[in-house]
Amino acid sequence: MNEVLLILLAYCIGSVPTAVWVSKHFFNIDIRDYGSGNAGATNTFRVLGPKWGSFVMLVDVIKGVVATSLYILLPYYLTDEWDRTNFMIGLGLAAVLGHIFPIWAGFRGGKGVATLLGMAVAIQPLVAVCCIGVFLLVLYLTRFVSLSSILAGISFMVFILFIFNEKETLYRIFAVLVALMIVLTHQKNISRIFKGTESKIPILKFRDKRRDRK
Repeated sequence: MNEVLLILLAYCIGSVPTAVWVSKHFFNIDIRDYGSGNAGATNTFRVLGPKWGSFVMLVDVIKGVVATSLYILLPYYLTDEWDRTNFMIGLGLAAVLGHIFPIWAGFRGGKGVATLLGMAVAIQPLVAVCCIGVFLLVLYLTRFVSLSSILAGISFMVFILFIFNEKETLYRIFAVLVALMIVLTHQKNISRIFKGTESKIPILKFRDKRRDRK
């Protein structure tokens, strides 16, 4: 029974619609009426700029970390690593589900990538750091937040299955599902990238201006 209550709490934490609240409070708009229509960090970068996009991404990551760490409220999971990992995955998935279908915002949320990252930070920080490195490198090279998210998600699977060779079966399955989910939820972004119509975030402007002058 306690586990069920914590799963529900994790869902509620994940449901905090950061992008929606930021857009309504500071800009008097609903972020879901602009750009891709998603209430996530990527669309916030696209519509409100890198400052607010970074803020939304940070908060959404924190949501994943906090929700996945709720296991500490049950002493049993502090000593049993196997059950703790499985329960953390359940808590994290509840938070991601909350982000995608937020009860506080009419069940219209984002794609859950940042919250997934927060979940990974809580479960296996080193893998999360590697994925962040992939994300930042791709973002630096392309300025596509969507492509950065996709490749970071795929790299999460690669790190878990091959590089760190995680032995926990459920975690390995979860890593594969994460990669598939991120690819499936970004199909429109992938299509726009191939068509050359995907939006880039306005970072590294001075680098781009110097390149244009050359």
